[in-house]
Amino acid sequence: MSTTPMPSLISLDDLDRLVAERDDLYVRWSRGPDPDLRSVSSVDDLTGVRLPGLSASALGVEDWWGERPARLWIARRLYDYCHLPRLKDPLTKPWALCGREVGRGPDNEPLVADVEPLAWIGDDVITEAVDLVEQQPGRWGTLDRYGTRRR
Repeated sequence: MSTTPMPSLISLDDLDRLVAERDDLYVRWSRGPDPDLRSVSSVDDLTGVRLPGLSASALGVEDWWGERPARLWIARRLYDYCHLPRLKDPLTKPWALCGREVGRGPDNEPLVADVEPLAWIGDDVITEAVDLVEQQPGRWGTLDRYGTRRR
């Protein structure tokens, strides 16, 4: 687990405020900045290919999202990968970072370099995000390839 001292965001509103301040924010699901910054790259699970940056999900709201709440956009970005701690590694936690996009990974995810860790994203934030997404009228699902659900 990472020992890098970072604040913890405790609500979706905390993360929403952070995203409003910057346009280069990402969320990464891993054991944390320490192990990630030692390797500074991700590895494609399927092929073993080393990627030119850390795989992450962009938190910045796209222009086409229009006037919809940024909070819902952010919730969906968290919801998409909330299955990772359960499926890949129970020590996996989400953390916010800023960085420079250097490419796209095999799942079309941003690959980020020049990473600056900003904050842990607490369990309560994930619970809020899941609840918000699951209240939506459309059928949304995580990017869980195995079809398991968080709850």
